[in-house]
Amino acid sequence: MNILQLTVPPLPHFISCGPHQFMPGHRHLNRQNIRVFDLLYVHSGCLYMGEDEDSFEVKSGQALILSPDRHHFGNRDCTEPTSYHWLHFQCSGPWCLTDNEEDVEIPEQESLAGSNNGLRSCLSEFDVHPFRLRLPRYTTVLQPARMQELLIQLHSLEPRAHMSSMLLRQQTLFQGLLGVLSDSLDSAKLSPHKRCAEQAASYLRMHFRENITAAALGESLNFHPVYIARCMNREYGCSPMEYLHRYRISQSKLLLMQTDYTVARIAEEVGFRNVPYFSSSFLKAEGMTPTLFRKQFL
Repeated sequence: MNILQLTVPPLPHFISCGPHQFMPGHRHLNRQNIRVFDLLYVHSGCLYMGEDEDSFEVKSGQALILSPDRHHFGNRDCTEPTSYHWLHFQCSGPWCLTDNEEDVEIPEQESLAGSNNGLRSCLSEFDVHPFRLRLPRYTTVLQPARMQELLIQLHSLEPRAHMSSMLLRQQTLFQGLLGVLSDSLDSAKLSPHKRCAEQAASYLRMHFRENITAAALGESLNFHPVYIARCMNREYGCSPMEYLHRYRISQSKLLLMQTDYTVARIAEEVGFRNVPYFSSSFLKAEGMTPTLFRKQFL
């Protein structure tokens, strides 16, 4: 159980934080069922921690996330002055601990766009799509200076935490801190096929207006087109050209809603060189013509 995986949204919510120091001979309190996540980040020294049957030596520049429903405790006295920050946060959405380096299945959530709107099926681009936020349970932080800076800034806001103007500032800093932790995991755990698929998707999104072939994609990424297709099928469930086609349709829907461009111009803007082909592709994907789609919003 080395990875904490959260379903987002909702985002994890910052509660409070603060610095602490143990002298030699001192150890962390024995606690259980505290109902919040407890993040420990050590600046200097070493913190000896246990959580249920697991043991950790949290050294300078390392972080440990303790779970809200488990028993955690200091399992050994500090042998040197140890300075660290603690931070409590909560997550109201689904979460789990896993050893799996790949994403594990998470419960489906209803789109926050609402299910009673008759246009919902046409507005999937505006739906909120839950995703997986993966944090290392125990890690050496890749950006320790940034981690320390964020923790100090969060603690400095504590005297003004009762002020409404500070609440968003606290949560913003906390999200930055989660990003630092997530980067520490992703840099080491991103598999070759996932990296290839994401690079291919990025290229397709940046160049979707252009005439892209599988050969050109392979040459740009320095991967064989067959390998790219295999990676994208594994990560996105479709081939690169299918991914490109879907993205072009989604971009055309936004232009139909947000501009008064003609259908011919929109087809050209999103990379279709043939207007009838664009219209037939749109009809197949959305169940209506581009013109009818636009009329829903007039």
